Amino acid sequence: MAEKQDTHMRRFGLIGKDISYSFSKNYFKNKFEIESIENTSYENFDLENIILFQEKLKQEKDIKGFNVTIPYKESIMPFIDKLNKTAKAIGAVNTIKITKKGNYVGYNTDYYGFKKSLKPLLKAHHKKALILGTGGASKAIAYALKTLDIEYCFVSRTASERAKFTYNNLTDTIINSYQIIINCTPLGTFPDVDVCPNIPYQALNEKHILFDLIYNPSETKFLRLGRQNKTSIINGEKMLELQAEKSWQIWNK
Repeated sequence: MAEKQDTHMRRFGLIGKDISYSFSKNYFKNKFEIESIENTSYENFDLENIILFQEKLKQEKDIKGFNVTIPYKESIMPFIDKLNKTAKAIGAVNTIKITKKGNYVGYNTDYYGFKKSLKPLLKAHHKKALILGTGGASKAIAYALKTLDIEYCFVSRTASERAKFTYNNLTDTIINSYQIIINCTPLGTFPDVDVCPNIPYQALNEKHILFDLIYNPSETKFLRLGRQNKTSIINGEKMLELQAEKSWQIWNK
């Protein structure tokens, strides 16, 4: 854990596993410098097990809020005192505010960042979406699509009650029927940049939007294959910026 800092220092941070690559730490460091926000820090809390959140982090009284990333967006929920109604509906948390009374309140700003960054790309024919992956991030994506009145289905490696399709049974016809495809898996993240979700890329065309939640690299193989087939493409950077700013508003309201 980080060393004890000045009692006037407000501390925030990111909870996750293997997060040295984190977008959030650099984003907030730059924000604090540009906006002259003093006596405020943002750090990475790389936890081998979510139990350490309860045993160690919750004992550090000068921390005012957290972001939460893979793989703890769902498993952290039992350790939170209260859930915001949106986080409860989604079933995943990526932002935690610690109140003056010491209560831990869970929020989800992922859905906000995704929705706001997707909306400018939407056209009348964008009615249906495929969500690749079924983890905590995919739940926020599904919630956002629902609020946009976009029908969606999950795709996973194995068939389940939640995932209508598996990668093995995706066909050109299915791809043509779903005009938005969102990658919520880690496939293609640096340094493993030569991998991508196994979908029929040859069926993509200019009517499709490919959205990758990954931001490093800025153009994943998933997005590159989409661009080569004339689809609209967007990575996760704008979504992360928007959700980070939303987190900051929650911590300071």
